Amino acid sequence: MNKKVVIIPTYNEIENIEIIIRAVFALDTDFDVLIVDDNSPDGTFKKVQELQSEFSERLFLEIRPKKSGLGSAYVYGFKWALTHNYDYIFEMDADFSHNPNDLEKLYVACSEKNADMSIGSRYVTGVNVVNWPLSRVLLSYFASVYVRIITGMKIHDTTAGFVCYKRKVLENINLDKIKFVGYAFQIEMKYRAFAKGFSLVEVPIIFTDRTKGESKMSSGIIKEAVFGVISLRIKKLFGKL
Repeated sequence: MNKKVVIIPTYNEIENIEIIIRAVFALDTDFDVLIVDDNSPDGTFKKVQELQSEFSERLFLEIRPKKSGLGSAYVYGFKWALTHNYDYIFEMDADFSHNPNDLEKLYVACSEKNADMSIGSRYVTGVNVVNWPLSRVLLSYFASVYVRIITGMKIHDTTAGFVCYKRKVLENINLDKIKFVGYAFQIEMKYRAFAKGFSLVEVPIIFTDRTKGESKMSSGIIKEAVFGVISLRIKKLFGKL
């Protein structure tokens, strides 16, 4: 059995889903793919079902009844991956903002260079973002600065959503306690791994904003991140993380 699985949450990604799946399967390194779809009205899951006949041993699909947030989709995927005995579990967006070729870099960082968690980082070697307006670049960059100050983590890209976890990291995090859904979810996973003493390593990537489909960013997600970080820090101080 392949020991590496890429979890891709989807909601209305019909324009991207087949291309991203084929791109992952075209890599020299073998990865399985799990799509966690929130019952997309545009039929994203139906396209995945069609592709399963071609990739029956490598492509898996879980359909949830309704849109329930990115964080809960990943938690659902993490539990599935642990149940199915994967050793390396990846997070990746469906919209090509994360280059599938970089999956191999993240895998090498964990499998050969002793990282417990490798992070595809937009900011570890400067600002490597393409097609974002300056306002969003500044928001994302200074959000990570803010998180570093509050949490004490030495991570340049704390809101990154392109990640590889060794199995033991997810086994040692109480996934039922994960409540955040957007940026705050990405921060929370890193902070919980950091608090457990795991090795977090940043791998430089170039992030390219989506060209197809609609962004899921909202003001509520930003607010969750701002106040969620403080909540996480307080919980750690009182031993309740």
